Amino acid sequence: MSKRVNITGISTSSLPKLTAKESLEMIKEIKAGREDLRETFLMSNMRLVLSGVQRFGNTKESSDDLFQEGMLGLIKALDNFDTSLNVRFSTYAVPMVLGEIRRYVREGTALKVGRNLRDVAYKAIQARDKIERERVQEASLSEIAEEIDLPLREVVSALDAIAEPVSLYEPVFSETDEGMQIIDQLRDPETEEDRTDVMTLREGIRTLPEREREVLIARYYKGKTQTEIARALRMSQAQVSRLEKSAIARLKEAF
Repeated sequence: MSKRVNITGISTSSLPKLTAKESLEMIKEIKAGREDLRETFLMSNMRLVLSGVQRFGNTKESSDDLFQEGMLGLIKALDNFDTSLNVRFSTYAVPMVLGEIRRYVREGTALKVGRNLRDVAYKAIQARDKIERERVQEASLSEIAEEIDLPLREVVSALDAIAEPVSLYEPVFSETDEGMQIIDQLRDPETEEDRTDVMTLREGIRTLPEREREVLIARYYKGKTQTEIARALRMSQAQVSRLEKSAIARLKEAF
């Protein structure tokens, strides 16, 4: 008898199974617009998440919370998987699932978010992805709240609660303060040192290659995730990550 694992009320013995070939065909259909197959596909690959959660059994974090983080990784893997590459979906998905769980565990010392808020945020992210897949325009918070039938205030609170902490030294972009860092808005902007730093950073941003500049602005001004940027620019998340790191490295050299 196969070992049964129960997390958040889900048992592996009840999950559907797909062969590698069936998974590939289903992904192609989903990307072609078959949204009705999306839930079935995620359920069929949920064992990857459950297996990932078991690897972190020595942490103090709740298995249910780890499971939700792993599911976010699975969703990202589905959204970004390239069917033209000769790679099994599980091979691509496992690192993304583990990465999301590992990030959550690593940030475990940060502010804790209640289970209810995390549940709402999880639903909101799924709703946002669903809305944006159906059209090009970015989903508004009001549309997300309507999609999951919850008050706007509750959706905003949930998404704010899971937002990653921002460094005071992150760049802030605007029409009037291009190249400023968050800390520049908190301290006296009239010092010579501040003005020099702002000018140096502004000039560094102007000299960035176009793609790196686009990624940097989308990431830190528009608040987009790497997955969202990858979808908008039609490239892989790994490419976006490399462009972001390269842009930051160039700006550091400018200083």
